[in-house]
Amino acid sequence: QVQVVESGGGLVQPGGSLRLSCTVSGDIASVRNMGWYRQVPGSHRDMVATTSGTGATNYADSAKGRFTISRDNAKNTVYLQMSGLKPEDTAVYYCNADWRTTFGVIGGGWGQGTQVTVSA
Repeated sequence: QVQVVESGGGLVQPGGSLRLSCTVSGDIASVRNMGWYRQVPGSHRDMVATTSGTGATNYADSAKGRFTISRDNAKNTVYLQMSGLKPEDTAVYYCNADWRTTFGVIGGGWGQGTQVTVSA
């Protein structure tokens, strides 16, 4: 069974920084695309940043210049370094990943989410 687990959320003041982590664990041969999304109550889930298996990255306009996505393939982990945080960044942040198991099965899924609150 494969699990996707996020960590690193919390309360931060405007202008502050946070680093989110997401690890995919289980019977994994390789993790391909990984990404961060966020959702506020009553709204849909929006892409924040993604990274492909080749290392290509993509950012939402709201994240460009403030957030950096990176990954450690040896640990099947993706990070989101957030700086210059604004109150409008407040949301539940979700990690999404897709992978191939040691049995050659392709799968994907979401983590449980981690709350980020930006407030004075």
